[in-house]
Amino acid sequence: MKFSTQELIEGIRSGNKRLIGKAITLVESKKTEHRQQAEELLKQMMPFTGNSVRIGITGVPGAGKSTFIENFGRLAISNGKKVAVLAIDPSSSINKGSILGDKTRMEELAREENAFIRPSPSSGFLGGVANTTFETMMICEAAGYDYILIETVGVGQSEVLVADITDVFLFLKIIGGGDELQGIKRGIMEMVDVVFINKVDPDNLQKAKNTRLELKRALDFIPPKEKDWKVPILLGSALNNNGLEDVFEKIDEFISLKKKNNRFETVRTQQAEKRFEYWVQEYILSMVKKDNSLEEAYIRHKKNASAMISNPSTEAKLFVEQFLNKPN
Repeated sequence: MKFSTQELIEGIRSGNKRLIGKAITLVESKKTEHRQQAEELLKQMMPFTGNSVRIGITGVPGAGKSTFIENFGRLAISNGKKVAVLAIDPSSSINKGSILGDKTRMEELAREENAFIRPSPSSGFLGGVANTTFETMMICEAAGYDYILIETVGVGQSEVLVADITDVFLFLKIIGGGDELQGIKRGIMEMVDVVFINKVDPDNLQKAKNTRLELKRALDFIPPKEKDWKVPILLGSALNNNGLEDVFEKIDEFISLKKKNNRFETVRTQQAEKRFEYWVQEYILSMVKKDNSLEEAYIRHKKNASAMISNPSTEAKLFVEQFLNKPN
């Protein structure tokens, strides 16, 4: 059944999970008629957005992201919050669909009335973020969800894309995987706001403390991301619900500090500007692919660049000049 834009908005605002899901499917669609309705839907929803806390959660496979999200989400709900989870799964290379199925990994959270879980395929998009995650987040905000948790693939590619659409960037670390596997590298550490060392128990507590010391030393060489904020490195076990209260409190403390320093809205503005730039590129490429002569030129210049027949920047410049000078 096709729903009107007004029906979808009313469903979203009333918290109808089925219609929230339909709206997200609409926004994810690449069909022209769906894109037109999706744009109108997003436009009408904008006044109801912006009231959530957006939390990006990253970590290598095996760090316990799904268990952490499930139990953290239930903790947030017990504190009177509504929680939406946008779990970005690696895409199948055959049908581009999600291959992990996060609802099956978060059964208890999925049963909560005040929780909404949406697995979305990354469709090959770098950084473990679906290309419409930002817009999906808008829908969840309009539906009244207080916390929006974005779980990434955690493959180590361009985590900056996660940080660019969230208010808090949480890094899950486990013990004993080796620094190069765990992603203790400057790029990630420059983006993190909170670190949680997961799967800590009495048997590995000393190793966890040593890992925390290593991370603190690494952070000492990095300029602070936010004024007056020292990145907390917390220990615990998501499976046993140990340390999650500390994470909840630190996130609240961090958001309060950003608002006090007038950084919260500034960063949100920067995020929206980056999304604008992303969609400008997407729409230009879309226009190119609809025009046979432009698409041929695009492919030709791209091949020249990839074969290093000439400088890639030169080929890009030549193509853009042709694109801009093409008569309507």
